[in-house]
Amino acid sequence: MLTDAGIRRLQAREKRYQEQDGAGLSLEVMTTGEKFWRMRVVVKGKEYRRSLGKYPIVGLKDARAMRDEIRRKITVGENPFEETSGRTFESVAREWVKVKVAPIRKPPHIKATVSRLERLVLPRIGAKSIRAVSPVDLLTIAREIEERGSQELAHRIVQICGQVFRYGIAIGQAERDVSADLRGALMPVKTSHHPTITDPAEVGALMRAIDDLNGSPIVRCALKFQAYTFVRPGELRKAEWEEIDLEREEWKIPPEKMKIPRLHIVPLSRQAIAVLRELTLHTGDCRWLFPAIRTKDRPMSDMTANAAIRRMGYGKDEFTGHGFRSMASTILNEHQWNRDWIERQLAHAESDSIRAAYNHAEYLPERKKMMQWWADWLDAQK
Repeated sequence: MLTDAGIRRLQAREKRYQEQDGAGLSLEVMTTGEKFWRMRVVVKGKEYRRSLGKYPIVGLKDARAMRDEIRRKITVGENPFEETSGRTFESVAREWVKVKVAPIRKPPHIKATVSRLERLVLPRIGAKSIRAVSPVDLLTIAREIEERGSQELAHRIVQICGQVFRYGIAIGQAERDVSADLRGALMPVKTSHHPTITDPAEVGALMRAIDDLNGSPIVRCALKFQAYTFVRPGELRKAEWEEIDLEREEWKIPPEKMKIPRLHIVPLSRQAIAVLRELTLHTGDCRWLFPAIRTKDRPMSDMTANAAIRRMGYGKDEFTGHGFRSMASTILNEHQWNRDWIERQLAHAESDSIRAAYNHAEYLPERKKMMQWWADWLDAQK
């Protein structure tokens, strides 16, 4: 049995997990620390799962009341998962994925679509009849995503929901596509000056292309290290061995090398450290991690990494070395990592200049966890 005090103590782990309350009710803790109520019941031999909302918006007492009402209906012969007012948004959405998405899209795209629905949409409106979902419901979801700085994802979520509504109309379960009412209501998508890649399948292809890159092993290591750390290209090129602390698993970039002149600490994932150990065989006796091709007396040229990316088959309008930063920012925000941690890891400017001067280590434990998740995610796509 759960208690409010116990729920508040539950912490995020590397993988999401559930804590049981009993009688089919459980609380799922996401990797971001967010907590959602889940209900599982079996009616006439068929298993049903339902989202009951987000904690603490839906408290323990409310979640139990909802569970008890569901079980009461089942006891008297009703099936609350097949309301006469129409099927739930979740049931239609899952059928849409099965019928319209799975047959024509690749597994990474299917997985990404389902993940976005399960993380961002279904906990909010999944249990509602699809006919009862309003434009305000959808706008509320989009606004939450926009507040995290992910305007592009907000638009994408509304597009996905629109396709679910249109499928619902086709099968007689929805009356109209309420996403159309949000036209003009969302923040415009920010255009990036640096082209990037965010589709999981394409990210995996990029990482494989880096592994298969012919030519200098130093350049290959530079691209892999930039992918895992997503620092600015200039910060990468001028990295020095004396800045690396393998024991603490950190890279401390001095203020004079930063766009914003303050010490910046980059937590090093296991994968980033593996790249460094490989790199020591080639440049361990040098000042620079990534020296120039023709001489070890100066750092790598600012053209070297982008030239390698061109050789991998990516045009200037498709991907650049700076694109690793946009890639990481988009995907970490999409997976609901704390926006402050992401911004601090990107070494973006603080609005408060006094606070900025003293926060080089801010959120360091949290950023260590986030950077390891990021490296694992990249490897999983590869």
